[in-house]
Amino acid sequence: MTIRRAMVLAAGHGRRMRPITDSLPKPLVAVAGRAMIDRILDRLAAAGVEEAVVNAHHLAPVLLRHLEVRSGPPAIHVSPEEELLDTGGGVAQALPLLGPEPFFLANSDTAWRDPAPGAFARLAAAWDGGAMDGLLLLCPRDVAFGYDGPGDFLMAEDGRLHRASGTAGTLVFMGLQILHPRLFEGAPRGAFSLNRLYDRAIAAGRLFGLGHTDRWYHVGTPEALHAVEAEIARDGGLDA
Repeated sequence: MTIRRAMVLAAGHGRRMRPITDSLPKPLVAVAGRAMIDRILDRLAAAGVEEAVVNAHHLAPVLLRHLEVRSGPPAIHVSPEEELLDTGGGVAQALPLLGPEPFFLANSDTAWRDPAPGAFARLAAAWDGGAMDGLLLLCPRDVAFGYDGPGDFLMAEDGRLHRASGTAGTLVFMGLQILHPRLFEGAPRGAFSLNRLYDRAIAAGRLFGLGHTDRWYHVGTPEALHAVEAEIARDGGLDA
């Protein structure tokens, strides 16, 4: 399946990345020589995405100026947020721009090694619209550089996801996924987290995962940024 539309979440304050994000939106922070959002948009284009929605709030004029001078696909549509709507509310507001078909959703501050055919192409190939409302890309904790959390999900043999915290074998959500708009049916108005919809989809057996075994890099603080860049150099770069 080829997915033509995507959304990139880029509205947050990036408080843990201060003081860098006092004057620069976190998606514009460079990792391995390129703004994180640019690398994600380029990878979406390589996977066949023609249009991408980017939400904007913190330092929105700075982000928009950057996006305006980008060349090549995908075409960018901006979803401004006067008040932050969190992950779920931000996507819900943008649904009219995303249309009725499944779409990619990506955090704008994630970095990962991307061996061919690429993470987005692998997600699209694994998508089963009859069984799934969401398909999340996950990695084992031992390939998540700089991540010290308990993990997010356990994955059954058939790919269905279940919540887990501190359990052996827990997988880390990498911030890349495919969602179907029907996931948002009955969603609340205003700000809310996607976790509310994940939990509902888990209960219905319609949230699935796909494993990624190459490196994923957690970019959280200025100190972590330096460590991540050094590790990426040791790993041979992000384009495996």
